[in-house]
Amino acid sequence: MTKLLGYDTLPTILLGSDIMRLTTKGRYAVTSILDLALHQEKGPTPLAGISARQDISLSYLEQLFAQLRRRGLVQSVRGPGGGYHLGRDPAAISVAEVIEAVNETTDATRCKGSGDCQKGETCLTHHLWMDLSDQIRAFLGDISLADLVTRQEILSISDQQQTRAPESTASLDAAAIPVNNV
Repeated sequence: MTKLLGYDTLPTILLGSDIMRLTTKGRYAVTSILDLALHQEKGPTPLAGISARQDISLSYLEQLFAQLRRRGLVQSVRGPGGGYHLGRDPAAISVAEVIEAVNETTDATRCKGSGDCQKGETCLTHHLWMDLSDQIRAFLGDISLADLVTRQEILSISDQQQTRAPESTASLDAAAIPVNNV
């Protein structure tokens, strides 16, 4: 990261400040769609299963997935055995696209890119922060869900989450499938 933007070091203010912060909304969107990608081979994934594995409230997931669905990143399947699946191939969904789908930004400027940072005019470091914003967007745009689901550390964490609460996620997933008592 020290060679980012061609600068030898990044200012400490960038690493420890509030200039650019990915909010919980953006983090949860990426986490939940990654969970969906990891479990897609099992068929539609109920949000209750993602909620249990990722410790994200179900009502919050419903809001996030409504936004992801509007952008075509996920599709819903209604009825027994229903849930969500990816709207496109995982290789065609970037982390940046997920973040933007929930109206988050990777902008590192205080002026939100408008250039009116200092009393209505462009500040000295505006272009530095704009360049950083572009680099962050490009970096996250180059990472697809397909890239993430093949990473060993992600697979290992996913396995741990599954074994930590197998009965809760299994019962939530099974709850979507009705049992016919004939």
